[in-house]
Amino acid sequence: MSNLQNVFQGRSFLACKDYSPAELNYLIDFALHLKELKQKHIPHKYLEGKNIALLFEKASTRTRSAFVVACHDLGANPEYMGAGEIHLGKKESIADTARVLGRMFDGIEYRGFAHQDVETLAEYAGVPVWNGLTDKWHPTQMLADFMTIKEKFGHLKGLTLAYVGDGRDNVADSLLVAGTMLGVNVHIVTPKSLFTHPDVHAIAKKYEAQTGAKFLVTDNIEEGVKGANIIYTDVWVSMGENDWSERIKLLKPYQVDMQLMQQTGTPDDELIFMHCLPAFHNTETTVGQEIEAKYGLHDMEVTDEVFNSKYAWQFTEAENRMHSIKAIIAATLGNLFIPSVLEK
Repeated sequence: MSNLQNVFQGRSFLACKDYSPAELNYLIDFALHLKELKQKHIPHKYLEGKNIALLFEKASTRTRSAFVVACHDLGANPEYMGAGEIHLGKKESIADTARVLGRMFDGIEYRGFAHQDVETLAEYAGVPVWNGLTDKWHPTQMLADFMTIKEKFGHLKGLTLAYVGDGRDNVADSLLVAGTMLGVNVHIVTPKSLFTHPDVHAIAKKYEAQTGAKFLVTDNIEEGVKGANIIYTDVWVSMGENDWSERIKLLKPYQVDMQLMQQTGTPDDELIFMHCLPAFHNTETTVGQEIEAKYGLHDMEVTDEVFNSKYAWQFTEAENRMHSIKAIIAATLGNLFIPSVLEK
């Protein structure tokens, strides 16, 4: 087994830009394969006996659940450590924590704030580190997103994804880069004050020439959604922020409703809606009730009508977090044959 090639072995996954387009495509196809194995109840315990540390400085439903189930399916043992259970950067430096955990665990997942923190973990741990979310990038979400799109359409290249909403958050930045890497045209549709970061534009521009994808950043909704196959949105106020008043004024015109879906001009069977969740599409949450009482809004970034419509793929997308996370863990820790041709 030791002579098998695996171009992913021992590598961290901190941002999609750190991998090649061919490698991202491989991981998406691998995730689809692993999903089929699970659906057919075929065991795939590639990581029997491995131990995985799950570090969560931010609360989580999908990411935590996806990593835990992925580990169990692969035969690995996950150990969850929440914000109140670790000394990360508080009583112990991140580098020291990384050195300790790297001697006890075979891999480390981190979900937190500063992207530099996950980079430090990866630098000192000596084992693969996977980014479950930072303020800059959300790569595991991207694998799930483009896996979902390929599952629906059968291909990626040439499709158009329009992200509508807060264009400066980690999901918008990640979609712009991952999409252009994979040959998907990405439109970021957002107010001018929330345009994505220039450094992200530069990365996406580099991949345009390689894949033929085109990206657009615009505040013009009609222009931005025209011809889209995927309408994607996210919450207007990210975790840790609380300025709802300003965001509602800025983003209310960018709410995804049925009129916006129809503005794409795309046939119904070639159009889907996606959301990384959680979503404020009704008043069945505490936050939703507070927003309705204060601002008179029943739904925010997406209407309940769209969220529960025939276009909705967000729950398949959520499930695919598990399969895509399983793919990156298995690829970077498993003794699998993954040919070096992917490096080219």
